[in-house]
Parts: sequence; structure tokens; C-alpha cells
Amino acid sequence: MKHLATTLISAFALLAAPAAAETIAITGGKLVIGDGSPPIEGATVVIRNDKVVAAGRNVTIPANARQIDANGKWVTPGIFAGFSRVGLVEVGAVSQTNDVNARNSVFSAALDIQYAVNPFASPMSVNRAAGITRAVVSPSTASSIFGGYGAIVDLGQDSQPITKAKAFQFVELGETGHSRAGGSRAATHILFRAMLNEARKFARNPSSLDTDLMKASDAQALLPVINGSTRLLVHVESANDILKVLDLRKEYPALKLVLVGANEGWRVASEIAAARVPVLASALVDLPERFENLAATQSNIGRMQDAGVQVAIGMINDRDAHQLRYSPQYAGNLVALNKIPRASGLSWDEAFAAISSKPAEIMGMGSQLGSLKAGRKADVVIWSGDPLELSTQVEAVIIDGVEQSLSNRQERLRERYRNPTPGALPKAYDR
Repeated sequence: MKHLATTLISAFALLAAPAAAETIAITGGKLVIGDGSPPIEGATVVIRNDKVVAAGRNVTIPANARQIDANGKWVTPGIFAGFSRVGLVEVGAVSQTNDVNARNSVFSAALDIQYAVNPFASPMSVNRAAGITRAVVSPSTASSIFGGYGAIVDLGQDSQPITKAKAFQFVELGETGHSRAGGSRAATHILFRAMLNEARKFARNPSSLDTDLMKASDAQALLPVINGSTRLLVHVESANDILKVLDLRKEYPALKLVLVGANEGWRVASEIAAARVPVLASALVDLPERFENLAATQSNIGRMQDAGVQVAIGMINDRDAHQLRYSPQYAGNLVALNKIPRASGLSWDEAFAAISSKPAEIMGMGSQLGSLKAGRKADVVIWSGDPLELSTQVEAVIIDGVEQSLSNRQERLRERYRNPTPGALPKAYDR
């Protein structure tokens, strides 16, 4: 046990002490800026401290730069996961390691996941090794339609994962919401309006709060949503529910809405586009596993984009706490979808933007994250080949200008048991 404790303390100390940023020049690679523009052959990316200084051809390399040869490789911005619960769950069935919701809490909108994100959880290192550098991390709901505040996080190898706390509020207004509110959509929408109106009353006169409906902390948490200073991520799937959410703007014109999931978004794509509401969409849902998904199709994202909707890939309720590394695969599948008659997918450039710059822009972080334009945070991934191909490997990950370890628990287990031999297997605590 003493050996185990020493090993764990050493590992945590290594994680808690990030390496210093430096000046780096990545040369000769096939460069993807991430903004939807085509790749650039034989390009250079210069990083100084935690920022991109320049990216493209004919870039001057600083004399003091550490050079990384990327000839024959692809260089891209890090993958930005548009919706996730990474860092909130280690083992889903073990309540002590699951902070996705607070089932027994008296609070709802006031809950804030920045206090629950665990940078030492194994999914952080697993997904970092797959090229995921940033993520939208959201709570789910429990006894209320509101889940609380979500955050933007980085997956860096340090103990400070929060890029932006209280980045948005999360609410369920589809099938899950109607079950939380009492069993009908009518109850969901009256509860939503009642809570927002109660928050307005609370702002004018705190003593007027209906404490049977909500706590003062929840009312306070909803004020930035009402005035539009905080985004409201709304999980809806069916076309009918989407239209009802868009109608909320008539009563609350300042709401900064973002739709999440939206599997039937293609049916009302023109209305979503006209409302200028962005979407963090599930990528490839095509089965009517729930009534709100009856019209689901893999062409959903392509059709919404064709209609002018600002759309990025999210992964709500799709292994969203552990498998963000599927994001490039989903993007690649949307490219391949163009080969199917009458299907609607994305071009390669659009697909990569849907997992890099688009989610950053939707979350109001496009001027800082999601691409390799000058001045953006230096989140860079070097790949052995096309990042949207399954056979491609991640060769290097840089977050905030710091090169990261690609080691993770799954990789170490693979190496341990790659060539089993007769006799006792290694003890779990020897590594």
C-alpha cells in the first residue's frame, strides 16, 4: 500500500505541475486552419507562449524556436467537443464518481459544474491523447428542468481545467424535460416561464420570491439568462419542441439560445436559420428510438447547414462523458455521407470546422479558440494522416502552448497485456 500511495502522489504531482510554454515552430505539415478553409501544403505554425503567432506558408521562424518537423503529417487545431460531460464521470454506475447531476439537491439552476470537473479523471487523458483539447461540459438535470451552469474546459495535463466558468445554463425542454416537470410539455413550458418570471420578480424585490417554486440562489442564477449575458443551452429533439423553444424569444427577446441535440432539426431548418439560433447537433442519429426522434436522419446536420443554420457537432447522451474521441469519426462520416444518393453531408473543410471553430464560435469563444488563426490559444494537434480517417494516429498534442503527454490508462493497460506470457500477471499497482 505504501508503494501504491507513493506512485499515486508522484503521478498527481506530475499532473499538477504543467510544463512551461515556449516558442515552437511546427514546419512542413499539411495545415488545417480549422475555419472551413482548405488545407495548406508545406505550411508552418509558430507558437509563442500560449498563443498562435502565425500559421501558413512563408512564415518566418524565430531564431529561438524549438522546431518540430511535420513533413508528411497533418497539423490542425485541437478538437473542440461541442457538448460533453467529460471530467464529471469516472464510472457512471458509481455515484461517488458521478457528478453529472445532483438528484437529491434542493438547488437546480444555481448548481455550477466548475466545482465538480476532475482533471485527474481517466477520460481526460484518454480523450486528450485522441486530439481533444477543449470541451463544452454540461450538467444534466435531476429533479428540475434546469441543470445548472456549464463550463468550457481544456483537457491539459494540469490541475486547472476551467477555461470559462458559468459559460452557459442548461435546460431540458423535450421528453426528458416533460418528465421532470410533471409529465407533459404543457407543464414543462409553464414551469420554465414561471421560473424565469419568478427570477425577474426576485431581481426587483427579493422578498417576493416564491420559495415553494425555487430557491433564491436559483433565481439569481437565471438573471443572466433572462438578460442575455449567459447562453441558454436547450436540449430538444423533435421539430415541434424546437418550434416551441424558438417561440420563447417572443416573450424573452434577450434569450441567447443554443439548441442541443435537435435530431429533427432538418424539418424546421428554415425556421432555425431565420431565428439565428445555433445548434450543437448529434451527428449520426438515424433511429426512432424515442418518439421525439421519429424523423431522425443522418442527413440532419447537412440539411441544416444547407438551410443556413450555424451548426456544430455535439454528443449529448452519446457516451458524452467518455468518448469525445469519436468526434473526428463522426465528422468523417458526414463527409462520406455525400457519396450516398440523396443524402446530405458536409465537405471535408466544413466537417473539420464542425469540431473545431464552429463550436467555439457558437459558445462565444471563436476569437480565442477553435482555429489556428493568429492570436488564438495554441491548441495544436499533429496527426500521422487525415484526422478524419480512423487509421490516423495522434502524434503530438499541444494545449495552451504546452506539449502534452499522450500516456493514459488504456494505453498502459494495452502495453501491459500486449504480449502475455505464462505465469503471474503484473500487479495493478506496479504502474
